[in-house]
Amino acid sequence: MRHRRNTTKLKRTASHRKSLLANLACSLIEHGCIRTTFGKAKALRPVAEKLVTQAKRNDLHSRRLAIAFLRQKEAVSKLFAEVAPAAANRQGGYCRITKLGQRMTDSAPMAIIEWVDLPAAEPEDVVEEAAAEEVKPTIKAAKKKAAEKTEETAIAAE
Repeated sequence: MRHRRNTTKLKRTASHRKSLLANLACSLIEHGCIRTTFGKAKALRPVAEKLVTQAKRNDLHSRRLAIAFLRQKEAVSKLFAEVAPAAANRQGGYCRITKLGQRMTDSAPMAIIEWVDLPAAEPEDVVEEAAAEEVKPTIKAAKKKAAEKTEETAIAAE
């Protein structure tokens, strides 16, 4: 019986899902803040939090388990050197998920996942970029930009 054995499958096979979550976790460790779909962010959170809990133990066995899952030694060293010490006083809840809205191309719900205790790499810029991508360029805006460019080239030619 599968009592309380819920996993988000993300429409992928088990091996593909494991690789996807490992790559997302490495990106989160490396950058501190990543922009992905809401479903992937929700699936990544327990994986990332278990990795941080493991890294807080800071012994050889936990390091080897992290290397076996992540398969990137640079990410593991950053996890043990920066992320785990920053979360040393926290008992859980190391990640924060912030909803961004829908992606323009396929209307997939987007989110930012970041570490709570680490300063992220300018999450405001990521939010601003996401907001800028969501605005559809209208025909009037395109004509206005073209007119501005022609004016600039005319001024530069003089």
